[in-house]
Order: sequence, then C-alpha cells, then structure tokens
Amino acid sequence: MIVTLVQLFWLFALLSMVAFGGGAGVIPDIQRAAVGTYHWLTAKEFLDLFAISRTAPGPGSMIAVLVGQKAAGLAGAAVSFIAMFGPSSVVVYGVARFWNRAARKPWRAVVERALAPVGIGMTFATGLSLARGTEHEPLSYAITAAATLTFAFTSIHPILLLATGASILLLAAG
Repeated sequence: MIVTLVQLFWLFALLSMVAFGGGAGVIPDIQRAAVGTYHWLTAKEFLDLFAISRTAPGPGSMIAVLVGQKAAGLAGAAVSFIAMFGPSSVVVYGVARFWNRAARKPWRAVVERALAPVGIGMTFATGLSLARGTEHEPLSYAITAAATLTFAFTSIHPILLLATGASILLLAAG
C-alpha cells in the first residue's frame, strides 16, 4: 500500500503543476495513469468517478480524491488531496504575488493571451479522452453530438439536456 500511496502522491503532485485552465485539463492524464498504467480502476469506473466529481460541489479536480480512495482507501484519498492541491497552491500563492506586482507590464497581457489557448486545448483533450472511454454506439454518439450543439447554441439548462439524453437511452434500451 505504501507503493500505491507514493504513486498517488507523485502522479497528482506533478499533474497539479500543469493543470492550466483548471483541473479539467489533466483529466486525460489521470485517466491514462489510473486505468492504463496503474490499473487502479477500469475505464467504466473512471467514468463513474468522473460523473460523481462533476455533480458534487467543489472543484472538478476532486476526481483525484475519488481515484485515490479507490486505489488506497482513506489514506489514498488524503494523499491524493494533498498532492493535487498542496504544491500548486503554494506555487500559485508565490506567482500571484509576483503577478500582481507586474499588473501594468506589457508582457503580462501577452502571457495571459498565450495561456488561454493552452487551457482551452487541455479542456478539449479532456473531452476527447472521455469520449474514447464511453460506449461506442451510434445512438450514444448522436445524443452526445445533439446535446453539445444544443448546449452551444441555446440557453437550455444542462440538467434538462442530461435528463433528455438519459431518457432517450432508457427508451432505446427498454
């Protein structure tokens, strides 16, 4: 179990340092490590934990705690939490102090514009990674595409879209 705790710590400590744009950007890496490298959980279990982390209050990167709990119980959850939020919080504190002092420097705006696409790209990669781990049926793809387009071009509440998609899948299965 000590080996697993060390693996959890290093995985989440390193990922916390590259979580540009929020924790969503490192979801593919968490999935790859937890499912493919360490085999702490299956692809289905990962998707279930991802869904739980998205519906629970708090940051989306709380999936780290759920993965840690699945891999090594309560100790794994604690180690994963500290590793995911500790190192990056210390760095953010230090950078924020420096960043505030550079408020009127021209390079700051350039850096902000340069980091925006990085965050967007990492979030897009998360979506692709999760899509690869889902059911590979035409109806599921059609529902996902329809929900994405509806969400992008209307103001329909996401819960309504989720309920509609789930209802269609339940009707098709029944």
